[in-house]
Amino acid sequence: MRREDAKAELIGHMKVLRAFAMSLTRNSAAAEDLVQDTVLKAWTKMDGFEEGSNMRAWLFTILRNTFYSDRRKAAREAEDADGVLAGQLAEKPAHDGRLQLADFRAAFDRLPPEQREVLTLVGALQYSYEEAAQMCGVKVGTVKSRLNRGREALAVALHLDGDGPIEMTDAVTHGVVTANGSSAA
Repeated sequence: MRREDAKAELIGHMKVLRAFAMSLTRNSAAAEDLVQDTVLKAWTKMDGFEEGSNMRAWLFTILRNTFYSDRRKAAREAEDADGVLAGQLAEKPAHDGRLQLADFRAAFDRLPPEQREVLTLVGALQYSYEEAAQMCGVKVGTVKSRLNRGREALAVALHLDGDGPIEMTDAVTHGVVTANGSSAA
């Protein structure tokens, strides 16, 4: 692939890279750093990219691996031994029939990164189970399991009983919370 073509395609994926990074890091500055690290790694390893393969999947894999490597490194450097972070979690009041974005974000942020990752890929970005499995380096069954556990945890945290419609205007959030919003089967 020519450098100019690669550069143009790389730039075309920046928006979804930022969204994916934000879903993993939950911090805009950290997400931006993660995207920059990803782009730098991708650019320096562009010769290893197979022309004709899915660049977005390749970039997501680099971003994901960078995130988990950084996370492991940070865990070795400092741990939450006294439980300060765990003490910051609070229980939300009963659901009033409308899903508020702040409530959704708080619940989403409490999910393990692996669940946030597949909810973002399959529920929000509409990747198939197979594509998400490839990007995450896991089996399709693992993606389905993480997706189901993540949706169940969100439903519990948001006090959704599944008996009525969820009143919201955001189709992406609806796709993350419900299996109906996913085109993957």
